[in-house]
Amino acid sequence: MTRYLPSHGLAQAFSNVGHAYSHMVTLLFPTVVLALEDVWAMSYGELIALMLLGQILFGVAALPAGWLGDRWSAVGMMVVYFLGTGLAAFLTGFANGPFEIAAGLAAIGLFASIYHPVGMAWLVRTAKDRGKALGVNGVYGAIGIAAAPLAAGLLIDWISWRAAFFVPGLAAMAIGLGLGVCWAQGRVVDTTADVRPVAEPARGDAVRAFVLMSFTMTFVGLIGSTFMVMLPKLFDDRLRDITSGGALGTGALVTIVYLVAASAQYFGGRLADRYAMKRVYVAAFAIQAPVLFAAAFLDSWPLLALAVAMVFVNVGALPAENGMLAYFTPGKWRGTAYGAKFVLALGVAAACVPLIGQIYDRTGGFFWLFMLLSASAALVVAIGAFLPADRKDAAPAPSAAVPAE
Repeated sequence: MTRYLPSHGLAQAFSNVGHAYSHMVTLLFPTVVLALEDVWAMSYGELIALMLLGQILFGVAALPAGWLGDRWSAVGMMVVYFLGTGLAAFLTGFANGPFEIAAGLAAIGLFASIYHPVGMAWLVRTAKDRGKALGVNGVYGAIGIAAAPLAAGLLIDWISWRAAFFVPGLAAMAIGLGLGVCWAQGRVVDTTADVRPVAEPARGDAVRAFVLMSFTMTFVGLIGSTFMVMLPKLFDDRLRDITSGGALGTGALVTIVYLVAASAQYFGGRLADRYAMKRVYVAAFAIQAPVLFAAAFLDSWPLLALAVAMVFVNVGALPAENGMLAYFTPGKWRGTAYGAKFVLALGVAAACVPLIGQIYDRTGGFFWLFMLLSASAALVVAIGAFLPADRKDAAPAPSAAVPAE
């Protein structure tokens, strides 16, 4: 077994912070939209569509980013990620019209696409307990999602919508410079070997798993991406008795939902270490489907409670999904595999942006969107049932049986 080094712990810290930031910076705009509707006299559907290209790049560009992380340097790519995303966010704050906003969001999506394939592969290589590490990493991601509407709402109400891009941009560039210094000093290094290697699965199982997961990851990505984009507008419409109609109140409620759900990533990670990951994954979406169906009919406090349940179950399944992908992928190709995942989970799921806008503008609400999401969760259950087994319940990967390197 590879010795666990201080640089591995520092790598985990930067990876976790990177996960939080990747979601925060790409989700500022759904709350900024609430201010721009009046400033630019555009409809919600027209404005939310401006983030489409950025969301596509956030997913599609993950594949080449993962390949570069595998072939060049994971640490180097993470430095590029922080500096590039931060600069793109900062410059977006200067936008004076829809085209400039769309261009800025596209640049943010392009650089932010680096994180998931590179940062997660880096995390898995340096983790002693993958499920736990992925769960903790997921908590940071959920915190980033939760921070986006709150940070945007605060900065909009206290300063201006432009500050919602300026401040996160400067923070990310500072983190990128810090990581660059640690890399130059040798305090953070690239590694190609897993700290805790496991036996590789049969080739047939690996191929079958990736083919089936290509479908499930697409539907899971669609559900999760739709939540992140639609919740500010959903709460603004259906929870006005709670939010009082302000951007800060709406953003704060979305933040509460994701903060409560953040712990799901940790518990999901522990379950993925303890039980068969396939079982955890399928069970989560068997719960998700009826919850989504019920949410279509509710508003006010009952909807808020179900929103917490929706997000909790969705994010709780992600450590099992990421763990299965790592289990069925050789270590040297893990960044590329995660890149392929996020092309599907984030790139294809970018279809949720025009879908949300069109359904809302045509129907005046989100009822039919909830019906679609409920059906997507049911498809994850049906397809996931045919995934190959990863391991038996109550039998986490033993460290004693792994030969030393």
